[in-house]
Amino acid sequence: MPLNARVAVLGAGSWGTALAMVLARHGVRTTLWGRDTAAMAAMAEARCNARYLPDSLFPDGLAVTADLNSALSDADDWLLVTPSHAFREVLEHACATGHRPNGLSWATKGFEPGTGRFLHEVAEDIVGRYLPLAIVTGPSFAKEVAAGLPTAVTVHSEHEPYADQVAKRLHGPGFRAYTGNDVIGAELGGAMKNVLAVATGVADGMKLGLNARAGMITRGLNEMIRVCHALGGRPETLMGLAGVGDLVLTCTGDLSRNRRLGLALGRGIPLSQAVKEIGQVVESVQTANEVMRIAEKHGLDLPITEQVSRVLNEEITPAEGLKALLAREQKPEYPPGLFGS
Repeated sequence: MPLNARVAVLGAGSWGTALAMVLARHGVRTTLWGRDTAAMAAMAEARCNARYLPDSLFPDGLAVTADLNSALSDADDWLLVTPSHAFREVLEHACATGHRPNGLSWATKGFEPGTGRFLHEVAEDIVGRYLPLAIVTGPSFAKEVAAGLPTAVTVHSEHEPYADQVAKRLHGPGFRAYTGNDVIGAELGGAMKNVLAVATGVADGMKLGLNARAGMITRGLNEMIRVCHALGGRPETLMGLAGVGDLVLTCTGDLSRNRRLGLALGRGIPLSQAVKEIGQVVESVQTANEVMRIAEKHGLDLPITEQVSRVLNEEITPAEGLKALLAREQKPEYPPGLFGS
């Protein structure tokens, strides 16, 4: 697939808009699709996403539309940037148009709700195993990307030439794109960091201090590594942008919706009110449950994720979750054999 291929970005939220802007800035012929006809018409007229990114004007080469067939009619490549709960629906609708891309990538982070399946598994169900697939992930707040601030992401695919093609289209001044081939590790890092950002936000909302924040991030990384190991991913993937990078950003940056949710809960704000005030999809609410299903299946002990899940399901208060974590017995930092030794 040539680097100047036309790309359809499906999903006109903050992150989809920001990535479409990156591609267009780099000379890629890009169409941004969103399902809300009125919202897309307003974007086309204002040349910006006034709801999410009002301070960042669209590059001249970026087209916007609410017509899915039009967006896909001459697209060589599709980039899905939807919430995880909409991933299957949007991809099925796209395929139902009769169009088929040369490759499919996505920048969605999370699992399929209800099944706990990775999104690459969902994609394979719909488009088959022979289409090149890739995930775009890493520490990247949409607002900063749209503003052109320096950002680094990573593109993982089992089809390494495709990962390289996707990365080269994204790579440019101020936006670095690396590559890898550990799809499971990359997807897991992008999903689990949202859960751990809630935990860190709760600790900060309760004013537990910087030591507690650092401990929560580090022990959260430990949980990510244990899940990655059990699922056949490579722990070293989580030492890079897909893991540590995304985890640190989401746990410490107040642009993170999941961190803001934790902050609100730590300050005593009810869950429903906190989600309403954020006003956007908060992936951690369902991701925590999916991670716990994985933990139960593989016999994993994930104390931070477990307490976050219980808090988000309103079984316990944040204070009770903290008390349970502090009451745990002393143990080695890493389980024997985690890194193959």
